Amino acid sequence: MSTFKTLLNQYNWNDTLQSIYAKTENDVLQALGKSTRDLEDFKALVSPAAAPYLEDMAQLSQQITKKRFGNTIQMYAPMYLSNECQNICTYCGFSMTNKIPRRTLNDAEILKETAFLKSKGYDHILLVTGEANRTVGVEYLKHAIQLIRSQFSNITIEVQPLDQDEYELLIEHGLYAVLVYQETYHRDEYKKHHPKGKKSNFDYRLETPDRLGKAGIHKIGLGSLYGLEDWRADSFFTALHFKYLQKTYWKTKYSMSFPRLRPFSGGLEPKVEMTDRDLVQLICAYRLLDEDLELSMSTRESELFRDHIVNLGITSISAESKTNPGGYVVEKQSLEQFEISDERPTEVVAEMLKSKGLEVVWKDWANNWQ
Repeated sequence: MSTFKTLLNQYNWNDTLQSIYAKTENDVLQALGKSTRDLEDFKALVSPAAAPYLEDMAQLSQQITKKRFGNTIQMYAPMYLSNECQNICTYCGFSMTNKIPRRTLNDAEILKETAFLKSKGYDHILLVTGEANRTVGVEYLKHAIQLIRSQFSNITIEVQPLDQDEYELLIEHGLYAVLVYQETYHRDEYKKHHPKGKKSNFDYRLETPDRLGKAGIHKIGLGSLYGLEDWRADSFFTALHFKYLQKTYWKTKYSMSFPRLRPFSGGLEPKVEMTDRDLVQLICAYRLLDEDLELSMSTRESELFRDHIVNLGITSISAESKTNPGGYVVEKQSLEQFEISDERPTEVVAEMLKSKGLEVVWKDWANNWQ
């Protein structure tokens, strides 16, 4: 059976980028006038030609989101279990070459962290680790899920890519969703930023969502790390990946995240800047491409930006996030994976959402069987 790799190999990065920049005002107007849009329309909506029509895109995005999701927005919290990592990644504070204290939470520490998050009202939790199979492999993840599954309506992970049978095992024990970002779909740039470790295998990471779909996961989260390459091309290939998965594994739900390169200890400046206006354009383009796609916004972005974007297509948002293991209660001063921008308490973010006319959803549906 073919995978997304087969489809991706039919595309040339430079040709794709050129085709995006070649889109015209007429292409944009045609895309805006349609009730359903394809990937060529998406190219037009992320092209420079669409920039003057950002207000039109925003209004349409808001209307579609309200029609499909109502005046609701889900809140979730990430919880970092470990900063152990066997990869070298140029943009990450957890990279193996960074001389930092490493920490992996034990059972008691995990329960302390989850108790804090439950006290804040969270019922959706995202478990995050570095990529270290020997330290935080499948058995550790299975145990962590078993330890907390009675406390949360669904559990998502963002960890190293796994094999299909390993995903099947975790699903059996309560896993609801997996986030796996390709970072960039540009093979040469990918190799430059991932020179060592299992993550250096571009194809294995690329085919992870296929393994998830075959394993029967409830939801797959996609995304690129914007700043490593031209955001317009990376967003197109992410959209291409999403549409392929949606057609192939049609029983699975999908979400999209929009991480921009953030400062960390060691630093990496973005190769290509993505402005706030660019990010708004991209979020609206994804909503216009697909009304069912869940769009997620993390605390990487500023308070001001998040306050303005929540009504334009976003369906889930995090708050008060800590990107270090034990960062909520156990060890608040340990090294973060990247810097957080919006540091407001959960209660403040929830009130902001309510002031925008949005109902905060803490629990979507239960996946925490005993």
